[in-house]
Amino acid sequence: MTDTIADMITRLRNGYAAHKTTVDMPHSKQKEAIGRLLEKEQYIEKLEVTGEGVEKALVLSLKYTEKRPVLTGIVRLSKPGLRKYSPANRIPRSLGGYGLTIVSTSMGIMSDKEAKKKGVGGELLCSVW
Repeated sequence: MTDTIADMITRLRNGYAAHKTTVDMPHSKQKEAIGRLLEKEQYIEKLEVTGEGVEKALVLSLKYTEKRPVLTGIVRLSKPGLRKYSPANRIPRSLGGYGLTIVSTSMGIMSDKEAKKKGVGGELLCSVW
């Protein structure tokens, strides 16, 4: 698998489309950081890390309000074939500020609002709304 973040995004999108309660995926530090950010911004219920070593996995509990998914859309911005970088003052807003753009910076993975506040740019990973 070349793009593990795109795999994570696809699993989330498919889980919500099928009205699943949880989604499992292989663990990586980057996917865990993205999951923690989605949990902090309340797009998912909770994130659990299970297993150890090679068997380590992420379990994301999906969140619904009145049987409708909280996360209605998620799109990968930077891809392995075409990376997209942005300085702090040009990070795009998702859905006119109602959504979230996830940015990988030198200070870690953070939301677009945090990155602008700290004045750091980076790679635009994905957009969530």
